[in-house]
Amino acid sequence: MSKTHLGHRARKRFGQNFLHDTFVIDAIVDAIDPQVGQSLVEIGPGLAALTEPVCDRIEQLTVVELDRDLADRLEQHPFLQQKLTVYRGDALKTDFSQFQHDGAKLRVFGNLPYNISTPIIFHLLNQMESIEDMHFMLQKEVVERLAAEPGSKAYGRLSVSVQQACAVEHVLNVPPGAFTPPPKVESAVVRLTPYAEPPHPVHDRKTLQQLCLVAFNQRRKTIRNNLKQLISAEQLEALGIDPGARPETLSVADYCRLANWYYEQQREQQE
Repeated sequence: MSKTHLGHRARKRFGQNFLHDTFVIDAIVDAIDPQVGQSLVEIGPGLAALTEPVCDRIEQLTVVELDRDLADRLEQHPFLQQKLTVYRGDALKTDFSQFQHDGAKLRVFGNLPYNISTPIIFHLLNQMESIEDMHFMLQKEVVERLAAEPGSKAYGRLSVSVQQACAVEHVLNVPPGAFTPPPKVESAVVRLTPYAEPPHPVHDRKTLQQLCLVAFNQRRKTIRNNLKQLISAEQLEALGIDPGARPETLSVADYCRLANWYYEQQREQQE
């Protein structure tokens, strides 16, 4: 490992836990499989635990880093500075399409700070047309929610929103000891691959996300109760959905039908 890892203390406010286990790092980089000529973007490179081995395989990498000290360090890095473009900013407010060159889609990866991992995924879901795939280290519980099937406790707004847009693949589990400081939770790496043609298309992803937010707000209540401000029981039945069902029993296809109906209603009211 390079000496640049010394001397930076993890900051709680950035949710920083630095990866140091070389076996785990190699497994993650192998899963990403970066190739020369691809447009790769890393979110939150931190102390360059993934940045360095990725740069060993490619000539150019864009990194998005909010922490000024770490951004400075990366720009002055003796081995990496020739290959890195450091974008100083908040990934949650970043338009990722600006990193595209010659129309090549982006391959996005990162060990995401756990406190903002879900909002970052939602932010990227609204930029799918720019992205080829994503590899993220996340809290294992979040990966379970991403991949959850209907009827399970983990299934919710995140599952539906992500599965509508992407194929979800659990790549590997990562123990707390692979980090400094060790987090109190298990971690895992997930691969999200946006569909060229989603199996369940929606008119508008934000409408789907907002509808899921309302639907899953009170999981113990029926879908009729949770959505009563938006849709009648009769209309649920007309869409092939049992009004007495619990929100976690509806499939991704069901939520997409609901979102499309609701979007069309809103459009009609505006016209």
